Amino acid sequence: MTDDIHRLDAEIRLRPVTMDDAAPLAASLARSRAYMQPWEPVRPDRFYTEQGQRERLAGLLADRAAGRAHAWVLADEEDRAVGGFNLNGVVLGPWCSAALGYWVDVEYAGRGLATAAVRRICEVAGDRLGLHRIEAGTMLENAASQRVLAKCGFEEYGTAPRFLHINGGWRDHRLFQRILHDGPPRR
Repeated sequence: MTDDIHRLDAEIRLRPVTMDDAAPLAASLARSRAYMQPWEPVRPDRFYTEQGQRERLAGLLADRAAGRAHAWVLADEEDRAVGGFNLNGVVLGPWCSAALGYWVDVEYAGRGLATAAVRRICEVAGDRLGLHRIEAGTMLENAASQRVLAKCGFEEYGTAPRFLHINGGWRDHRLFQRILHDGPPRR
């Protein structure tokens, strides 16, 4: 259902994450560590290793199998993962909602890839997964991520004080949502 591969530009595709992505993800995350530090939780050094990514991916894939999450990577022309996109906390029934998270490798940032991927994920979430709503949060000063969400039809609906523990402290976040459809729940 969410196993399609989507070409985002001449070099980059959006595809489901696999265990084979552990080493390339570790390399990309390590390369982008300083770039992403202001927006990320403090992570142990193990997170930036192949084994650390294998452990993380095992959890993501188990959540996908259980219908609780969906995860994709940006893959370059050599099929190496250079970014990650997740729909987490998928809840069906009367809520039909999920939370969006994403990152792009420092070497690929600023090319519109996050915008293209988020647009495609919104299509998949509404058309195939039957989700009514996707939410996302950004730190107040993360203008780049806020632009991505605005371009993809997300609307700001509030501010959450001390929402997430990011870069060593509790950080306020702007909250965004996109309503995908107003039909009844499919499941």
